[in-house]
Order: sequence, then structure tokens, then C-alpha cells
Amino acid sequence: MTDSSNKPLDLAALDKLTGGAFTVSTSADRTARLRDWLAGQPTLEQLQAVFDEMSHRDKGAAKVLREKLDELRRSKDQDALVQEWAAKGEALRDAAHINLGDAMGWQRDAAKAGAPLSREPLAGLKTALAERVKAIEDLQHQTQVQREAAVLLAQRIEVLSTKPWQDALAQRDALQADLDRWVAQAQALAADAQWPSVDAKFEPALQTSTQQVQAVWTAFCEALTLTEAAAADAAAPLPAVPAWSDQIRVARGEVLPQAAAPAKSPKPAAAGVDATRKVKPTADKAVVDQKRLELAMQAEALFKPAPAAKPVKAKAAKAEDAAQDVVVIEPAVTEAPVTPEVASAPAAEVAPSVAEAAPSAETAAPEATTQAAEAEKPAAKADDVARIPAMGGRKMQETLRNLREQWKKIDKEAAPNPALWKRFDLACNRAHEVVDAWLKEARAQTTAHKAQRLALIEEVKAWSVEHANGPDWKGVARQLHQFAQRWRESGHLSEKMFAELQPVWKTAIHAAHEPLENAQKASLARRHALIAEAQALGAATSLRVDAVKALQQRWQEEAHTVVLDRKQEQKLWDAFRQPIDEAFARKSSVREQSQAALTPHDKAVLDAAKALDSATAKGDGAAIRAAMQTLEQISRGEVAASPAASIEQAAETATPSDTAEAPATQAASEQPSEAAPSDTSVSEPTDAAASEDAVAEPVVEVAPAKPKAPPRPVVAVRGDDRPGQKRTEAAPAARGGRDGKPGGKFGDKPSFGRDGKPSRDGGREGFAPRGPRLGDAAFRAQRHALESAQDALRRLAAQAHGEVLTQLMHAWEKRDAAQLPAAQAIGSKLSPAQRTQWSQALSAQPKGDAVTPLLRLEVAADLPTPAAQIDARRALQLQMLTRRNDPSPQMTWAADAAQVLGGAYDEAAARRLQAALKVLLKR
Repeated sequence: MTDSSNKPLDLAALDKLTGGAFTVSTSADRTARLRDWLAGQPTLEQLQAVFDEMSHRDKGAAKVLREKLDELRRSKDQDALVQEWAAKGEALRDAAHINLGDAMGWQRDAAKAGAPLSREPLAGLKTALAERVKAIEDLQHQTQVQREAAVLLAQRIEVLSTKPWQDALAQRDALQADLDRWVAQAQALAADAQWPSVDAKFEPALQTSTQQVQAVWTAFCEALTLTEAAAADAAAPLPAVPAWSDQIRVARGEVLPQAAAPAKSPKPAAAGVDATRKVKPTADKAVVDQKRLELAMQAEALFKPAPAAKPVKAKAAKAEDAAQDVVVIEPAVTEAPVTPEVASAPAAEVAPSVAEAAPSAETAAPEATTQAAEAEKPAAKADDVARIPAMGGRKMQETLRNLREQWKKIDKEAAPNPALWKRFDLACNRAHEVVDAWLKEARAQTTAHKAQRLALIEEVKAWSVEHANGPDWKGVARQLHQFAQRWRESGHLSEKMFAELQPVWKTAIHAAHEPLENAQKASLARRHALIAEAQALGAATSLRVDAVKALQQRWQEEAHTVVLDRKQEQKLWDAFRQPIDEAFARKSSVREQSQAALTPHDKAVLDAAKALDSATAKGDGAAIRAAMQTLEQISRGEVAASPAASIEQAAETATPSDTAEAPATQAASEQPSEAAPSDTSVSEPTDAAASEDAVAEPVVEVAPAKPKAPPRPVVAVRGDDRPGQKRTEAAPAARGGRDGKPGGKFGDKPSFGRDGKPSRDGGREGFAPRGPRLGDAAFRAQRHALESAQDALRRLAAQAHGEVLTQLMHAWEKRDAAQLPAAQAIGSKLSPAQRTQWSQALSAQPKGDAVTPLLRLEVAADLPTPAAQIDARRALQLQMLTRRNDPSPQMTWAADAAQVLGGAYDEAAARRLQAALKVLLKR
């Protein structure tokens, strides 16, 4: 068993540990001491022990401990996340080869997991990884720039092969320096520490560019050396560069091949060929073969390599072969047409132009054979790669047609090249297979679309026979619209076929539309007739509402039956509605004009309302009440005198006592009085025609005398006949009934007029009889005047109440009972005996403490207590809970106020007493 004596010791130890947080009396002090203890960074075990004990005693104070525990737990979880993601980040940072996607995704994944990236070491790792990713991206960009530099360097070498060899010899040293610098930069890129992390496609690309540049430079140097030897020795062989060989021939005094070709004797004409025909001058065969090669590459570019799922690294031997054969393979893979000036791999054109370009007349045949062999080799390798069409069927068909036209034009300029023709024709035939497949598919689609349109035409014809004649014209219009939509969405046809089917479709759809069009024409005629009727109704002297409703109903039925175009239907509806709207507008204006004419009763009410506004502006309570009473009597038709005279007479006869008893008099005047004025007169209209045209009813200036109430019948009732008890009265019997039952039909309300409608003469008992009907202007003026008067009376009452309380505080300050306000000024909430008690308290010497009475007054008035007295008020409330039989503060507030007045005057206590009495004296 656990020793019970340990718990007080543990509690005492926890109290000492927390600085007395368990022994303080209030929760606020307990929370403050716990916060001071938490500032010292206690251990988790101590914090948990204090929280376990405090959570049973004060949950509000334990909230601070719970928040600290949650913060420690979150910190512990974040530490674990920091360790986990720091290990991952360090592995990425220190790895020799990293993937850019993994490095860039580390920050995103860590943020999703909730790791605090702003804390160390995660912040440092984030910066380090960002710097490494930036270095890798910069390295890849430099590799691309290096490849472009290799292209430009090869282009410079190619341009020099077309200029005099002396210029090339003069620029060889500068080119050698540029080439060495480019090779050094390429080697520096490969030796960079981040090079293993570069994308796999950049390393072979850089190696290929290096091999191409070096191969072009080697061929250029060899050709230049051969040119120097040929210039020095006439017996040396000529270089393969056309420009340089022609220059050396000119220096030796030899005849150029282009000039010597026309001097040769023509060959004997073959059988069937006209020997007298003129032979067109041919261009350089090397230039023409270059154009043929470009066309062949464009034809091969109609297919592009199929995208592979994963890049496969080639072996070293295959990479070397690809570097040697890149002259033709790379242009074949590109989709765009290749030009001799700018190619995707300039080394492809530079090497042939420098090493094998422009053969002489003696070596033309062997060089053509060599070029054909070189052209067959890449074509055979290109067939081994899986390729897909680079464009659609129609575009490929147009491209093929253009390529073949260009080949025919170029082929006339020089002797044919069988190897290049074979390559070009093979690529065109391969592309033509795609075009044939596309044509077959297009023909099949055209056939299907034609069959679909023909079936739609037959469907329209069959539907026209069955449903085109109504009577559901809305459904007919909807179905015709659907037919037109289906025709538009029936697929593409050739222009010729569409021109054949379109007239057939128009004939069928027009035949289907014809019944609907006839119905719309008939509906249009009926609607114009309705518009004419509406104009006749609108032009009539008296507007017949029933005829207008019937006409509108006919229009709606017509609109629901036959559908017209939306714009046309809206225009017809506007034309139909305009005369009716104008007639109603005229009727409204006539009604407003008739209402604007004031009757004598309305004028009297307006004058009384103006008199009440004038009394309200003066701020005299007695005058305001008298004016309100006069206005109510005039509006009910009980007074015929002018309101100004009535108000003056009431103001003269009003006394202070009458002013105090005005609310009671006003309340009594609202009840139905038994005594009515004896002299009554009813003003009858003098002109019969005027009474017929007038909208308002005859004005009643004075209410008619009520007949004397009949004696109440004696009804036997059962009640309490004990002395001092109130007699029970029987409910008044309803009139018109038989055998004591209410008269009228079943469900009729009592005291209502004919056909269940309330009568104008006060149909319900207990309500004052209504006066004559008021016009709009008089009614609004009466309502505004009454509301303003009631608001002014409320303000005056509040002002008077505040002055009474201020006079009471002044009497307390001076200790003068003579300055105590009168009982009538204070109000009916304070009895004369209680006022006497207050007077005695003011007359005596100050004594006693006013703290508890003031608290009781604030409790009775339900007012807040100053912050300094909150604890005392709580103690008082606890004391009141223990003394259930004692009178409540709401019952003893007058005595508590007398006790406060009997004490010494204090300004703060006076403000609290005045606030409490302001509420209590109004209840």
C-alpha cells in the first residue's frame, strides 16, 4: 500500500519548487508564479510532475504548464526531424555524383515532412545544396557554350577553304591558338569536381565536338601542307580544295577545267538524239552534289528517332564510329531542313569540303564513287534506329511533293549521282508509306462521314412525314435545331462531295421547316391582333383589369404554343405591353392626384400635427402631452375645434400636478369612455357629383354619440365566495347566437363584420373606435409628429431623472436634507418612508462604511464593479449564497442607499451610487 503521508510531503516539495504556486489563494497569482518558475527552464520530469498535480487543482493555471509541455514535445519531434533530414542532406552534399532532381527535391520533401529548415544545420545544408545545384547547372551551360564555340571554329576553317591559300596560311597560327584554347577549356570542364553530376547527355556531346574539331583541323592542316608543296614544286600533286587547286593551276599557267570543257570535241550523237540541240552549261558537280545531299537529308528528316524510355550508353567503340560518321547521321536526325551555311554539325560539311570537295576533271569518277559509298554508310546505320514520322500525313505529302520538285530542278544542272539518288528515293518511299496510310484512313473517314450525312438526310425526311405537322411546335423547333447541329458535326468532307450533298440536305430540311414556318406566320398574325386589342384597352377611358388579365393570359398561351425567334418575340412582347403599361401609369397618376386633394379632416390633422411639432420644438412636456391628446382626438373625429385653440386651452389649464398625472390621463383617454360628447354633427356632402368623383370617404368631424350600454345580464357563475376574494366574472356572451352559443358561421372570428371582415367601428372589444380614413399626407404627418413627440418626452424624462440624481448627490455632499428632491421628482419606485430614511441619513453625522452597501447596490442594479473591489464583491456573493433567507439586494436597495448616504461623501462612491440609482429608480 502507498503511504498517505508521502503525498503532503510531495505537495510541499512541489510548492517549494514552484515558489508557492500551490498555496496561493487566487488563480491569477498561481498562474503568475508558474510563469516565473517556467522562466527558469525546469526539467521535463519536474514539469510533468507539477502539471499532474496542478491539473487536479486548477485547470486554468495548468493550461500554462500544458502549453510548455506541448512546446517541449514539438521541440523534441523537430529535433528528430532535424537529425533525419540533416543526414539525408549531408549524404547529398558529400556524394561524388548526385542527381539534380534529388538535390532540388530535398528541400521540398523536408518542408512537407515539417522539418524546421530555418534551424541549423538544415539552413546550412539548404544553402550548400543550392550552391552545388547552381554549380552543376552552370557547368552544363558552359558545356553547351563550348559546343557552340566548336561549331563557330569549324565554320571559320570552312570559310578559309574558299579563300586564297596564302590567307589561310597567314591565319593558321591564330586558328591553332584558338583551337588549343578551346581544347584546354573542354578539358577544364571535364576535370571539374561537379562533372560526374552533370547530365549524361553532355559528356558524349562534348567528346563528339572535340573529335569533330580535331578532325577538321587535321584535314585543314594536311590540305594546307599539300598546297604549300604544290606551290613550291610544279610536279607535286594538287590539293583537294577547289579554290586552292585552281589558284595553283593559274600560277603554273595551266588551263582551268571549267574553261577547257567547251573546247573538247562533242561526242557523236547517239541514235534517236538530235545532234544539233544546244547543251545547257552545267554547274560545278560538287556544288550540285552538296544540294542533292541536303535534299536527301531533308527527306530523311521526315522521320525522327522514337523517344526511348531510358537513355542507353553506347560502348567506347561505337562512340568512336559515331564520331567518325557524325558527318551524315546528325543531319539526318534533325527535323528542320539543313542549309550548307548553318548545320547542326558543321564538321559534317567542313571535312568533305576541305578533304574531298571540288574534284578535278580527271578524278571526277573515283570521287563520285567515294561519295556514294560514304552516303550509303550512314543511310544503312540510320535504318537500324527506330524512327517515327515527324509530321502529319497532309503536311508530309506536301513536303514530299516539294522535295521531288526540287530534286528534278537540281538534277538538270549536273550529271546524276546514283548513290545520292538511291538515298533520296529510299527516304521518299519510306515517307510515302505514311502518306499512303493517311490517304487510306482519310478515304475511309470520308466514306463514313458521307454515309452518316446520307442517313441523317433520310432520318429528316422520315421525321418530316410523322412529326413536322405539330401540334407540339416547341418540340418541332427543338428537333429541327438538333438536326442542324448534327449536320454541322457530321465530320469533314471534300469540297466536291460537300457540294453534292449540301443541296440535298437543304431540300430535306426546308421541307421539314415548312409546317413550322406556316404555324409561325399564323401565330404572328394572332399576336398582332392581340397587340391591337391591347392598344384599344389602353386607349379606353376606364381601364378594365379583368380584360387586361384575360388578354395577357391569351398572349402567354400563344407564346407557349408556337415558338418564334427570341429577338422578334421580345419586340412583339414590348409592343403588346407598352399600351397596357401606359394605361396603368395613367391610372396611378389619377389616383395620386385624387389622393393629393386634402379633405377638411386631413387639413385638421395636418394642423394638429404642426402644432404638436411646434410644442415638441419648445421642449415643454405639458404642452407636448396636451398636443398629443388633441391630435389623437382630432384623428378619431372626436374634436371639431381648431387644434391651436385646443392646445392653448390645455396649456393654460395644465398644472404641475396635471403634468405629473399626464401619462395616467393619456392612458385613460385611450380606453373607450362611457360618456361621449352630447353635441354631434355629421357633415354631409353638398354636391352629389363631387361625392362620386372623390376618392376619400365623407369626413366625420365629431364622433356620433354612442348609445347607452344595456344592462349586463345576470349570469350565474361559480367562484370563490370567501371574504376578500375577487369575484369571478363570466365571459361576455357573443351576439347573434342561440342557446348561449356564438353566432355566425363555423370558423368566423367573434366581433368581426360581415363575411368575416372587421368593421370600421371597432370590431374588437377593448379598442377605441377608428375615425375617418386619412389621406397619405395626413397619415404620414400624424405618424411623424407622434414619433417625434414621444422621443422628446423620453429625452425630457431622462434629463429630469439625471437632474434629480445630481441634486441628490449635491445634497449628500452638503449634508443638507432640505436639498433632497421631492418624492414626486424621484418617482414612484421610492416610497415616502424610504425617502424619510434618506432624509434622516443626510441629517445625521457621517458614520459607517459604505463599501458593502455600494456592492449590494451594484449587484441589485447588475452593474460592473471597479477592479479594486472585485474580490470584495466575490466574497459578498459567496456570503449571500450561504445566507439564503436574508433579503436580496433587489429588496433592500433603498436601505443600502440610505446607509451609503449616511456615510462620508466620496467622489468615486458618488459616481457608483449615481450609476446604481439611475438603473434602480427606472425599474
